[in-house]
Amino acid sequence: MTINKKNELTNDFVIRFANTNGTGSASANHMFAKAIMRMGIPVSAKNIFPSNIQGSPTWYEVRVNEQGFLSSRGGPADVLVAMNSQSFARDLGDLKAGGTLLYDNSRQQDLTSIPENTTALGIPIAEICLKEYHDPRLRQLFKNVIYVGALAALLDIEFEVLKILVSDQFKGKEKLITPNIFALELGYQYAHTHFDCPLATRVERRDLIKEQILVDGNTGCALGAVYAGVTVVGWYPITPSTSVIEKFASYCQRLRIDPATGKKNYAIVQAEDELAAIGIAIGAGWNGARSFTATSGPGVSLMSEFLGLSYFAEIPVVLMNIQRAGPSTGMPTRTQQSDIIACAYASHGDTKHVLLFPKCPTECFELTAIAFDLADRLQTAVILMSDLDLGMNDHLCEPFQWDDERQYDLGKVLNEAELDAIEQYGRYQDIDKDGICPRTLAGTHPNKGAFFTRGTSRNRNAVYTERSEDYVDNMQRLARKYRTAAALVPEAQIRQQHQVADISLIFFGTSAQVIDEVTAIFAEQNLTVDSMRIRAFPFGAEVPKFIEQRNNCFVIEQNRDGQMRSLLINELNLSPHSLTAILNYDGLPLTARSVVRMISDARTVAPIRQGGQR
Repeated sequence: MTINKKNELTNDFVIRFANTNGTGSASANHMFAKAIMRMGIPVSAKNIFPSNIQGSPTWYEVRVNEQGFLSSRGGPADVLVAMNSQSFARDLGDLKAGGTLLYDNSRQQDLTSIPENTTALGIPIAEICLKEYHDPRLRQLFKNVIYVGALAALLDIEFEVLKILVSDQFKGKEKLITPNIFALELGYQYAHTHFDCPLATRVERRDLIKEQILVDGNTGCALGAVYAGVTVVGWYPITPSTSVIEKFASYCQRLRIDPATGKKNYAIVQAEDELAAIGIAIGAGWNGARSFTATSGPGVSLMSEFLGLSYFAEIPVVLMNIQRAGPSTGMPTRTQQSDIIACAYASHGDTKHVLLFPKCPTECFELTAIAFDLADRLQTAVILMSDLDLGMNDHLCEPFQWDDERQYDLGKVLNEAELDAIEQYGRYQDIDKDGICPRTLAGTHPNKGAFFTRGTSRNRNAVYTERSEDYVDNMQRLARKYRTAAALVPEAQIRQQHQVADISLIFFGTSAQVIDEVTAIFAEQNLTVDSMRIRAFPFGAEVPKFIEQRNNCFVIEQNRDGQMRSLLINELNLSPHSLTAILNYDGLPLTARSVVRMISDARTVAPIRQGGQR
């Protein structure tokens, strides 16, 4: 078949895979994305999957862009691999006019709604599998590998790269290598025999990756916890945070086994619910262990009571919140940044928690380690605010690095000699006037340093009291500690290339993925952009300074209510007119084109609240 090769797209396209959940397609699609990366071309992958176990439609989108614009592009795809008969008609709507459709034509498909000028390439994949494999499960699995082989021919992916990937993936399981390579060859040879390869949409080897890696954020969090010295985890499974604990456990099994005794130097306790999980972690933190738990929005709701205990009793703990779409059960397998307010003020009464906002897997690793230092130094809960897109999708990022000379910051923990030098120890004595009081650990001294840890009001010596003046004194000190925290957390990153920019952006977390592309699009319109990426709460002094120097800033976030905007206004006592909300909350990763459209609209009309982006 001769293929229309007009509108050539080299190293700049989007391919969308439409599959059925539970068929093993994600593994094959991931191999496809890694093959392009191995050819030195920037790539990103987004897995859009349902919350059921199997049977429903699932999508996997890969963006290839040698300029490094790797957020979801949005809109129709250039290439569609349509392997799900149930969603076939709907999936055709996700293909742009003039694009390429690859599908299984083992049985007839309705192509009446195919976009104009589409190149439709049918491969009898099911028939090939029926002929080559007797095991029904193998037929299903190798269907996915066959279309990856066909794509290698169509898109000019080096076949040797795929063979190396298969060998790497099944290292230690050598008997699986040959069958997978054979399946790749089936698709590759069929495409070469029946179609004019390659397509106009193709890849061409570059040297743009350097040392970068393709990895998900939950892996970064897990490794960050290992390097930060974590020994105790309280856990209750919930999507999309579960793989944080699973990966932490897998690393501990290799790195935390005493070589002399063979015993584990760590404990992972699966609890009966989220409240118990964080209770385990807080208990370990009280006793001097570095500990954490991981959850998502519904779990944060249940953990709020114990987060208040950590704040008021001043016990270090780290919570990793891999956010998903809420409220209630919401959309369990869709992404959002919608727990900002809930986490900043979690628990009843006057509480404020430290939040960290990673933008990529590398920062998941780095900020996780920082979180444990901050928790120990501030003697409080620190919450890492990741999300499903960052946590479960693979992102191109810098390699994780660790300085072996780095020392853990354990904060003000008194040893036996220091206690001996004190006439009378008071747990809540603010000696340095920074709101942080020296603490002791159980068993440090035979006679000194003991105190009763409580979640009720107490005086400076940890003695229970309901005297108003003692309560006020304690709450004022906690507020002082909060101000100390603002000087300790990572500073906001400001990019200002213009004296007076046309557009000023404020963003955080995974919204950072779109900023370079947004800036480039506005540059084509002769509009200048400066920006500030918030990395932590409480806000440092640089945050209000950035805002006060500008007439209006656009706050980009992925929730309905503009929660970061509200937090900025509330905490910094800003005029609401100084910040305009740019919002997306459809559960899909943010796109540059939607941000540009909403900002353009907002510059000409009143501030908007926008829900969808496509």
